[in-house]
Amino acid sequence: MTGVIDVGGGLRGVYGAGVFDACLEDGISFDYMIGVSAGSANISSYMAGQKERNLKFYTDYCFRRSYMSLLNVLRTGSYIDLEYIYGVLSNSAGENPLDFNAIAESDKKAEVVVTNAYTAEPFYYNMKDMKKNDYGAVKASSCIPVINKPYVWKGTPYFDGGLSDPIPFKRAFDAGCDKVVVILTRPKDFRRKNKNDIRMARFIKKYDKIAEALRNRAELYNNQLDEATEFEKEGRIKIIAPDSIEGMHTLTKDKDAILKMYEKGKNDEKEILGFI
Repeated sequence: MTGVIDVGGGLRGVYGAGVFDACLEDGISFDYMIGVSAGSANISSYMAGQKERNLKFYTDYCFRRSYMSLLNVLRTGSYIDLEYIYGVLSNSAGENPLDFNAIAESDKKAEVVVTNAYTAEPFYYNMKDMKKNDYGAVKASSCIPVINKPYVWKGTPYFDGGLSDPIPFKRAFDAGCDKVVVILTRPKDFRRKNKNDIRMARFIKKYDKIAEALRNRAELYNNQLDEATEFEKEGRIKIIAPDSIEGMHTLTKDKDAILKMYEKGKNDEKEILGFI
């Protein structure tokens, strides 16, 4: 069984969108998919077979004030309006609806990683736990701490899945995968530093476990990447990663850089063919 993981990374997630669009062009399918943060949105469109759907979110919608802005902070308390992105735009009557019927009818399994705001433990929602026009798992997985208030779904507040399981290859192995493609949005040799995370954690007052997870995020990510790299040597994992991030950080709105990252993803998809 072959799996794929998209680790997300804010607007750098356009790299994963490029990989998946190329997969749709080449007819590449996976038995199991798991998305983290923006990666969960990429996997949603891929599972629905909607080529280039997500590209507009990265190259058009993200430049709208309704998507992310200080106005949103004043209006909702969150910089990124998850309801606008995965509700107003994505619902069946929206500007760019997700074909959730295709997801519901698929024989493939897909999961979304979220982080419980109280315990900082990961939880894995089956994509089919969502309903048409209620894409709460994707919203929760994409909820960046400090930038956003926690997203409450099914009665529980959640934050970004990358806090608790940033590269969930163990989950994929546990699901029965013998080969796993891991899509990163930074170069393979990149290792996180905790300076910014420690600074950001000071702004989290209510959720002590999340603040701790933020302080430890770099160590967790680096350890998981090192483990994944070892599995790659054994032929069980294939890491797909850009050679550069074109100066992009999580929320960098640079259309030229975004398009370059997308094209990198489309080109790098070819590495998957030999692996699977």
